Amino acid sequence: MSYQISLGPLLYYWPRQTVLDFCAGLIDTPVDVIYLGETVCSRRHELRAADWLELARALRDAGKTVVLSSQTLIETSADAHALRRLCENDDFLIEAGEIGALRHLKGRHFVAGPHVNVYHGDTLAWLAAQGAMRFVAPLEMDRQSLQRLLQDRPAGMQAEVMVWGRLPLAFSARCFTARHFRLKKDACEFRCIDYPDGLCVRTRESQDFLAINGIQTQSAACLDLLDHGADLVEMQVDVLRVSPHSQGTLDAIAALDDIRHGRQPRPVSPPAGIGRCNGYWHGRAGIDLISTSP
Repeated sequence: MSYQISLGPLLYYWPRQTVLDFCAGLIDTPVDVIYLGETVCSRRHELRAADWLELARALRDAGKTVVLSSQTLIETSADAHALRRLCENDDFLIEAGEIGALRHLKGRHFVAGPHVNVYHGDTLAWLAAQGAMRFVAPLEMDRQSLQRLLQDRPAGMQAEVMVWGRLPLAFSARCFTARHFRLKKDACEFRCIDYPDGLCVRTRESQDFLAINGIQTQSAACLDLLDHGADLVEMQVDVLRVSPHSQGTLDAIAALDDIRHGRQPRPVSPPAGIGRCNGYWHGRAGIDLISTSP
C-alpha cells in the first residue's frame, strides 16, 4: 500500500523540553510529514514562533517534510499579525487553519486544514484555484461522504485523513479550562499545561463525553481508524494523519508503517484512561466504537 504518514500539529500545551524531546524522537520514526506550530491558543508561550521555525529546520535537515500550521481561531490583532508573518514565510508549506489565511498566502501552495470544512467538490475546486495542493478531510466525515468528495476532487489535489487521536471538534472564544478552575481567560495561570492530553468531561451518569483543551473542545475518546488503512488507500487517500498525544503516538505511527509494508501491526493503546471511538466513520454517533472484527 502506498501512502504517507503525517503527524498533525501538537494540540496540547506541553513544557518546552517535553516538546523538544518529542520532536527529536520523531527523527528515527517512519513518519513522513510533520506539522508544527501553535494552532489552539496564542497565550501559550513555551515555544515562540522562532522556536517552531528552528524545530522545522532541524526536522527538515533530518529528511522530514515539514508543514507550518496556522492558528485556527483568530481573535485579536496580535493573532492576525502573527498569521500574516507566518504566511509570509516561504521556506515551508503552510497548513491554513482557517480561510482568512488564504489572503496572506497570495496564491502560494498550501494545505487546507480540517477546520476549513470541505464538504463539496466545488469547494475543493475553489481551494485548488487559490493554491491548495492538499486538503484534510473534516473530522466527522463518514466513509460514504468522503468517497463522494474524493471522486469530485480536482486533478492533482491530495487528500489527508486523520486516523488516530482525540478529535478536535470545536473552538470558542471562551477558555473552557480556565472556566473549569473559575479563572478568567486572560489570567488562566496556563492550567492547560497540567493536562497533556486534555481534561475529560463526564456526564451525570459518569460517561466520558468530551475533553476540554483551552478554547478547544475534543472527543473524550481517541479516534482509531488504524485498521481502515487498506480501505483509505483503495479510496486513493494520500496521507494518513496521527494526532500527537503523550502516549501511543509513536506506536500509531509504527502501526501505519507496518500496514503499508504488509506487516501485521501490533495493537495501539490510547493514553491511559482514554477509550477509543470510530462512530463518525460508520455514519453513527462519533462517540461510538464499531467493531470491524469478523
